Formats: sequence, structure tokens, C-alpha cells
Amino acid sequence: MRLLKEGSLKLCSHHVVPFLVGGILPTVLLFVLASDRVGEQLSGVSGSWLGNSNGGTSGAAPAPLEHAVERFPGLAELLPKVCTEDRTVIITSVNEAWARPGSLLDLYLESFNNGEDTAHLLDHLLVVALDPAGFRRCVAVHPHCYLLEVTTVNLTSAARFMSRQYLELVWTKLELQQRVLELGYNFLFTDTDMLVLRNPFRRIPVYADMSVSSDDYSAARAHPLDNPLNTGLYYVKATSRGVRVLKYWRAARARFPGAHDQSVFHNIKRELVQKLGVAIEPLDTVYFGGFCEYHDDLASACTMHADCCVGVDNKVHDLKDVAADWERYKGMAPEERKRVGRNMTWTVPARCRRSVNWSKPVHP
Repeated sequence: MRLLKEGSLKLCSHHVVPFLVGGILPTVLLFVLASDRVGEQLSGVSGSWLGNSNGGTSGAAPAPLEHAVERFPGLAELLPKVCTEDRTVIITSVNEAWARPGSLLDLYLESFNNGEDTAHLLDHLLVVALDPAGFRRCVAVHPHCYLLEVTTVNLTSAARFMSRQYLELVWTKLELQQRVLELGYNFLFTDTDMLVLRNPFRRIPVYADMSVSSDDYSAARAHPLDNPLNTGLYYVKATSRGVRVLKYWRAARARFPGAHDQSVFHNIKRELVQKLGVAIEPLDTVYFGGFCEYHDDLASACTMHADCCVGVDNKVHDLKDVAADWERYKGMAPEERKRVGRNMTWTVPARCRRSVNWSKPVHP
């Protein structure tokens, strides 16, 4: 299976693009306008200008004229400062509780610094703050922060889980992600209650339009989409098909009143494949694990997600145990890793699992 190769992680190169576009874009359009995936076809050209090493899979999707950039003021100016050379950004989101000192944002950022081949990814991480207090804390600890302004509900107090305010934030966050795609940027979204241990781009398949983590993965299932997907981590290409995924997902909200984004995605994932022809790939928990299901394979793990967990304090406590396990593993000499490391196990996330009465997944 071909995997998404990490491109040259420099800032986006834009200075030469306007000159080149004026000279050769009309010719390119003659060949690609008939294609359903206009944005992806253009990527093969723009990728060669920008030093794209992803084989042209990350091209800009066409931005619809009716969608004003001002819906998210400053976003179009911020993305070029954050993206990799192949126009990819990592996105996470925080509120006041998750951004407090010693809370989930600190653990998340520290994991990049303590991971393998991950520290440089911080230059390409955009933290979306869901409230002003979260934004103030973000700018104190990270250079790339964006305040998501929601004007349709009153957010003067913290939004409770599944309240109207909470749901409005969730769906506005998806609208922002759609706009990122329309502006021509691929994105990897991750929840902040996660540790990044190794470069995730090395384990994301190149052929899929969308790759999504799973709560309980088994290759033996009859169809890949039979795996329960978890939208705590997903990668989407900036193609016209990628834009349609976000549009369809957001539009489906009306069919499932009161549901959050992951529940709606679960209900429409097969429609995305059958109606839109989208290739969706579940990610193996060997590499993208979580408290719902992980493998005691520290030599392979890329991320660890505090899913199957209720309560910020529980998440912080058990993620700190994971971080300590990782530090011990990283501190081993290569020979010691071979001799001892293969028998290491993660500390069981007991507090989180108790919080949801977790039971071991049963695989086919």
C-alpha cells in the first residue's frame, strides 16, 4: 500500500506562482476542465511548481464564488504562513478548559516536541480556538492560532457538551475546514486530547480522498467501512471531491437534528462512497491508536487518542501515563529497544475506561 509521503516541510512558496499561473494556466485548463476532479488535476501542475513530493495529490480545489472569504476573516492570510510546501496544514481545536495550563493543549504540543520526526510539524499546526479565553491561552504557547467566531448563538459562557452552543461550534468548525479545502489546502485534523508520537503522514495512504481513524479496526471485516470510524483524526485532500465531502457532511446535519458531527458522519459514510464516489480509508489502530483500542507496539505507534473517556481530568491523567511510557521507550538505546522494548506495554488508561464502562472490542 502506498502511503502519503511527507513533502518538504517549508512554508508555502507563493512568490513565483502568480507569474507562472498567468503564463501557463490557460493551457492547463483546456486539459482538465472536463474532469470531475478539477482541483486534483491542477495539483499535478501546482505541485511541480511548489516542490510537491506527493505525486500531485494535494491540488487546490476550486473555490466557489458564492462563498465569501470574509466568512472567516484572516484565514486566507494565515494559511500560507502555516502550510507545508505541498499545501498541507494540521488543524486542532481547543476551548478554555482544554487550553488551560497543564491541560490537554500543553500535553498535545509537548508530544510533538517529544516525538520522533514530529517537532518540525509544529510549524504547520493551526490551533483553532473555540472561545476567546482559549485563544488568549493559545497565543501564549503557540505561534499559529485562529479564533473561530460564532455569531449565531450566545457564547458568553462555556458551551456544555451537546448543548445548542456546543453543536453550533462543532458545525462551524466543519465549515472552516471546508473553507480550508476551498482555498486549496489539504488538512489533517486531530482532536487535542491526543499525543503525536511519530510523523502521522508516513502512515496515511496516498490514494484515499479521506482517511479516518477507527475506534476498533480489523482488516478481516467484510468492508473497510464496517470499521467504526472516529473523526478525532482525519485527513482530507484539497480536491473538488474533498470539498464535496465537507459540503455533504454539513448538509446532512438537517437530517439528524441534535446530532454531533461524528454521529452524522457515521450515518452518511456509505453515501459518500456510493453517491459521491469518495475513497474513504480507515486507519489501523496499530498506528493510530486510542483508549478504545490500542496495540502494545511502541515501535509502530504514531498517535494515541484519549477516546472512550469522559472528563478532562481523566484524559489528562491517562495521557500523562502514556507520555511517561513513551519517554521511557525513547530513552532506551537501540539494542535495548530490540531486547526489552518489544515487550513493553502501555499503562492501561484505567480512569478513562472506568468513566465509560469500557469493554474489549470483539473482532470478526
